[in-house]
Amino acid sequence: MRVTTVVRLVGVYDADGSAIGELTYFLRARVGKAHCGLCDITHGALRERADWRACRDALPVPFETYHRDGQPPAVRAAGEAALPVVLAETADGAYLRLLGPADLDACAGSPERLVAAVDAALGALGADWAE
Repeated sequence: MRVTTVVRLVGVYDADGSAIGELTYFLRARVGKAHCGLCDITHGALRERADWRACRDALPVPFETYHRDGQPPAVRAAGEAALPVVLAETADGAYLRLLGPADLDACAGSPERLVAAVDAALGALGADWAE
């Protein structure tokens, strides 16, 4: 069996990245009208969480994030419009869908749970980290 090698992780937020988009999400989230499980994991009220940075930096491959309005076309196609999402980019340039909205919500805002969920999803797909 051929093992798929993962060279990068990609997360896409269910929020827009413009200043107005960020403010709109922030306000809507505070009144219960918007929710992004990936945002809960990576950001506090105003900025990126330190515990997220530590988990991200300990991963064996880069983990890049995009807002829904700034994602590259290949990422958009792989995410299949269900956001938020975490994808794995393989050595041959393909994208594997690892985690969707319910999976990210199940992480309950925990960066450590996100890393564990990514590991489990990679194992289930027969994928492994690049060395």
